[in-house]
Amino acid sequence: MIDRRQLLVTGALLGLTPATGFAKESLGQDNPVVDAFVKAHGFQGIVMTGGAGKASYARAFGMADSEAGRPATIDTRYAIASISKWLTTVTALKLAERGKLALDTPIATILRDYRPDTGAKVTLQHLLSNMSGIPSMFLPAAKLDPGVLEREVSAAEGVRLYASADLAFEPGSKFDYAMTNWFIITAMVEAVTGQPFQQVVRTITLDPLGLKHTDAARSSRDLPTTAASYRGAPLVRMPARRLDIMAAGGGYYSTAADLLRAAHLVFDTGFLSGDSLRELKTIRAPDDRYALGGRIRSLQIGAQTRLAGWETGNTEGYRSVLGHRFDDHSTVVILNNTGMSQRTLDLFADSLFGAAPPTS
Repeated sequence: MIDRRQLLVTGALLGLTPATGFAKESLGQDNPVVDAFVKAHGFQGIVMTGGAGKASYARAFGMADSEAGRPATIDTRYAIASISKWLTTVTALKLAERGKLALDTPIATILRDYRPDTGAKVTLQHLLSNMSGIPSMFLPAAKLDPGVLEREVSAAEGVRLYASADLAFEPGSKFDYAMTNWFIITAMVEAVTGQPFQQVVRTITLDPLGLKHTDAARSSRDLPTTAASYRGAPLVRMPARRLDIMAAGGGYYSTAADLLRAAHLVFDTGFLSGDSLRELKTIRAPDDRYALGGRIRSLQIGAQTRLAGWETGNTEGYRSVLGHRFDDHSTVVILNNTGMSQRTLDLFADSLFGAAPPTS
């Protein structure tokens, strides 16, 4: 296992500083901090760092598709899994700015056919923070019948089938990473706009941000220049089937450059109103550091604690980290397709920011 403190020492020798977190080098040049990690862990994927939306370092490692003999490039797309939740949340906040939704809007106000008891108690904010108390019946159903993952359903039907059970806890009292929260959000977005969810995200968020290589897809085979998914030792190719209704919570694919751009534009430039940005960065579940659609991470850099937006994704063999410091607008993007430990990637991202390993 690579020594995290040694990574920081090596980074300091290269010019990594608490002020910037990044070595002053051109794209693609060797970075011993990255190279040490790649060698120690057999990392395969993309590492990109930058500031104010511009990449200062970008390297691709290993294969995007081993069977096809296709190496990864910095333009390869990867499934970003739960980073999709962050994009969905940005879209919901933009709709709130337009008066279409509000964070305190109950489900039943928008979805008139939803059960009135729980529908009057659970709000959009509860759903976006994964604190609704509505248990997910989707994965248990898929476990009993794998065909569930092959049958497309509308958002309204998905809510009826998988997101209408009795509450497991009082809304807002606990954190539960339930996929069906995002089924309901999908249905709410479609109800207030009269448009398909993915079209709304494209129109309101992806296109205005200039994210030309970010799309939802049912599998990696549906998009060009996309990495396949692998896990195990030796690596075994994994299926990555996603229904359309899963897009909001985990169905998008993207490139490192698109993610770096999105973090800068959303967090730094006024793409969201001041009120919306405060909501996006406000932690709702302290034990999990979860805000709306993603986490806020504390980085110990020198004697200072710096806060960063911390979006991560984990599905099949895909792993991703999108970290963005709020103070200096620096960004780290890591994309992997071999099922690496999420904690290992988080610690690697910490080191690229010049942050000390957490004490716990």
